[in-house]
Amino acid sequence: MSLMPHVTVLAGPTSVGKSTLSRYIRSTYPEVHFSVSATTRPARPGEVDGEDYLFISPERFDQLLAEDAFLEWAVVHKKHRYGTLRSTVEEAMAQGKNVLLEIDLQGARQVREKMPEAQFVFLAPPSFDDLVTRLIGRGTEDEEERQRRLETARIELAAEPEFDVTIINDDVERAAAELVARMGFEPKPQTEGTL
Repeated sequence: MSLMPHVTVLAGPTSVGKSTLSRYIRSTYPEVHFSVSATTRPARPGEVDGEDYLFISPERFDQLLAEDAFLEWAVVHKKHRYGTLRSTVEEAMAQGKNVLLEIDLQGARQVREKMPEAQFVFLAPPSFDDLVTRLIGRGTEDEEERQRRLETARIELAAEPEFDVTIINDDVERAAAELVARMGFEPKPQTEGTL
């Protein structure tokens, strides 16, 4: 592991699989410390408050904004707000932990301004068609929301050159091993049959 605790920012287009990759890393690499984002959007089926996100009211979000409590925050898909509490990142680093932030592109840009020493990782789909298939296959958004997310995804894909490194999310286990290795952790052997 690295001698000094640091922050790694993971961002990428909508539906690229950031949440799936994060869940896999949480269950397979307990040594990785996740900063849980706050959001004003309602929980999806299966999401756990405090584990997947901190689900808070718009009024509470406004209060935290007024207190300058966020390292980054953004309105995502022109609808809901998400943010990373500065205190959770600073507390983890003070304990010597390497922190992984799974955030959107707007948030990654804010963190780059405030923490240029952080490592910035872009999670990319194997292709745009693959991204469309994932978005439609998820079945959690209506047609209007899908179109809004696809429009956002095109803009987000164009931001790839802003990042230090790109990891292709063609296989969750392989992508996770590559990410944790870049964070300074020892990746686990991949299961048989995985490329």
